[in-house]
Amino acid sequence: MTSPRSKVYGLIGFPLTHSFSMSYFNNMFESENIDAEYVNFEIPDIGDLMEVVSENHNLAGLNVTIPYKEQVIPYMDEMDSEAALIGAVNVIKIIRGKNGDIRLKGYNSDAMGFQNSIAPLINNKRNRALILGTGGASKAVYRALVNLGVEPVFVSRNPEAGELAYSDLTPEVMESHKVIVNCTPLGMYPNVDRCPDIPYDLLTSEHLCYDLIYNPDVTTFMKKSRANGAEVKNGLEMLLLQAFESWNIWNL
Repeated sequence: MTSPRSKVYGLIGFPLTHSFSMSYFNNMFESENIDAEYVNFEIPDIGDLMEVVSENHNLAGLNVTIPYKEQVIPYMDEMDSEAALIGAVNVIKIIRGKNGDIRLKGYNSDAMGFQNSIAPLINNKRNRALILGTGGASKAVYRALVNLGVEPVFVSRNPEAGELAYSDLTPEVMESHKVIVNCTPLGMYPNVDRCPDIPYDLLTSEHLCYDLIYNPDVTTFMKKSRANGAEVKNGLEMLLLQAFESWNIWNL
């Protein structure tokens, strides 16, 4: 292999201490003898994006994580139709012209990754969902659930029209919504003791509680949900599925 690598890929977000993406991709590159490197770009402001792109001449693609999946959209020269519909970007393809021009195209692999991960766990009782949080990842989750025939509603600390507040999670609401997806960063490493403020005592064995967080692998949200009988799943499989899709996008 040459040094430096002929192609560089990376992740932008802040902070990035929780992310497994760098080790996942670099292990893949090594095992498959791919002349590439994956780097974490921990940027405190989305305005630093173009500096990252311009200073790393071999950079061919980026993943986007918290808190920039929506903030990054104005920097895109082009949007894939699915990403535009969702309103969030977690994959950027960097297209470099022979004259030095750089174009950024935004994609969303979160929706397909989440959809393929949760689909085997959906049944006829799990036809309505509560999405905790309203950030970029939650928009992809919403799209995926609709694709699966599940009726979702957002739960927010500051609800807008059509959304629920956490105080609205009555026994009736909890009974009628058997899928609960945590799209907030509550419980993510290193703040592992935190969790969304939902009435865990109203969960049953018919509930599925899915946490997009994968570090730690069993979050406080999952522990409290499982203690009340719910089926639980973390976001590691979603991460791997969306990472695989990211690689396909970069190499179209």
